[in-house]
Amino acid sequence: MLAALTVRDIVLIETATLEFVPGLNVLTGETGAGKSILLDALGLASGGRGSGRATVRPGASQGSAAAVFDPPPKHPARALLAEQGIVAEGEIVFRRTLSADGRSRAFLNDEPVGVQLLKDVGALLLEVNGQADDRGLFDVATHRGLLDAFGGHEDLCAALAARFADFASARATLDGIKAEQIKAAEDADYIKAAVEELAALDALPGEEAALAGERALLMNAARIAEDISAAGEMLAGERGAENLLSGALRKISHLGDEAREAAAPALAALEAAFASAEEARRELESFLVRLDADPSELERKEERLFAIRAAARKFSVAPDALAEVLAAFRARLDLIDLGGEKIAAAEAALKSAEADMRAAGKKLSVARAAVASKLEAAVAAELKPLKLGHARFRVALAALEVPSAQGLERVAFEIATVSGAPFGPLTKIASGGELARFSLAIKVALAEERPPAALVFDEVDRGVGGAVADAVGERLQRLAESAQVLLVTHSPQVAARAAKHFRITRVKDKTTVVRLSDEERVEEVARMLSGASVTDEARAAAKKLIEEAQRPKKVARKKA
Repeated sequence: MLAALTVRDIVLIETATLEFVPGLNVLTGETGAGKSILLDALGLASGGRGSGRATVRPGASQGSAAAVFDPPPKHPARALLAEQGIVAEGEIVFRRTLSADGRSRAFLNDEPVGVQLLKDVGALLLEVNGQADDRGLFDVATHRGLLDAFGGHEDLCAALAARFADFASARATLDGIKAEQIKAAEDADYIKAAVEELAALDALPGEEAALAGERALLMNAARIAEDISAAGEMLAGERGAENLLSGALRKISHLGDEAREAAAPALAALEAAFASAEEARRELESFLVRLDADPSELERKEERLFAIRAAARKFSVAPDALAEVLAAFRARLDLIDLGGEKIAAAEAALKSAEADMRAAGKKLSVARAAVASKLEAAVAAELKPLKLGHARFRVALAALEVPSAQGLERVAFEIATVSGAPFGPLTKIASGGELARFSLAIKVALAEERPPAALVFDEVDRGVGGAVADAVGERLQRLAESAQVLLVTHSPQVAARAAKHFRITRVKDKTTVVRLSDEERVEEVARMLSGASVTDEARAAAKKLIEEAQRPKKVARKKA
């Protein structure tokens, strides 16, 4: 719901704040008072293009328009804001500033954003129905979603989207295999040579590091052997650790029973030390044997180490990754040998996925065709009371050359306003007044199936009066039961049905907005009935008109 609109220093408006309610909100006033300025400001705040009229008030350096929305907790607009990292709890505040030099800035909940995001979020919350607006009903891209919502096609749409995703995945898999096979065939000689080279080398993970360590030992074998021999002598020599520990053990063993028992912990420690010294001596002797290797062993290890490092440089990988490189080349070699079988399998999978996708698309197409007729009938039933009985409305379903995740056809709402004339797009066929009433008829037909965003109508009753104006008002009032409606009108029959009524006035070069009390509403509707001179008869007629319009009525709703 649109909760409020605040405008500062835009054209003739110094400052104005409008607080709206659910249902029908009406703006009235003399021609030229500034009603269109308010709608321009609302469009500007919500990301619309605005118009040349939305300029900074003379004498001010900057103008601004802020719109406050309070949508339900799970409204799609909140999800879109969350995706952008913008706090989306509570009210959603749109704000647009406009400098005197034409520069503008956009904000959502006081976070600076791009105008496109402002427009995307605004399109989910507000629909301005006017010939200059490029969103809502007048954007053919929305027609498919409106038709599917009217028909309750959520499950069919979801099934098609899933099958299309499978189809796209299968197509990507096939394209990938074909591309890989072409590349592999072009590099066949290189791949075969690489497999032979790497297979012959058969480098293992960790082997390069082990060889480097062994090479370092062998290169310094003589010096290391001297140190190891000296260490061994310290353990096993005449004055070595083993002899000293052995002597200490003998001394303790000669003690008496009581002394030996008291020295038991020391005895255990000496025995452990003697065993460790003996084990260390044996390890040193084994190490010396390793160092006393064949002199050619160093050469062999160096050759192996250098071969592994050369291969790693050649294939631009770490030495430990050579085994993975071999596996990858073998897979590419298999692709050359078995590519035909893989392509055939992928083509079969793609064909099956396409069949499933088209079957799901066909089900949705059949459902769309059926519900299109129902929507056409529902709109047709609304046209005659709106003085559009000569006009025709249709839902055009044109097959697409290439299916999409949204279906096998393009959906477009089209009209013909003259008997025998061809159908065409809404905005190119209808005049301003007809377009507004067509929009109203379509919205009324759609409203019960899918309550839309807050709706704005700019003089939907333009050029009509009497019974037609009353029919317009009755439909707006009915539409306002399921969606908030904001309306600019010159019709007393429409204004009488408002849940909230604002009057826009202009004195010289200043526009003001006032919310009307019940008594003031009677006076304003009387003015609309009689003109500048308001008579008692006009006031009585206005009061009766408001009472009749606000009296609860059981409206027979037309179901599609």
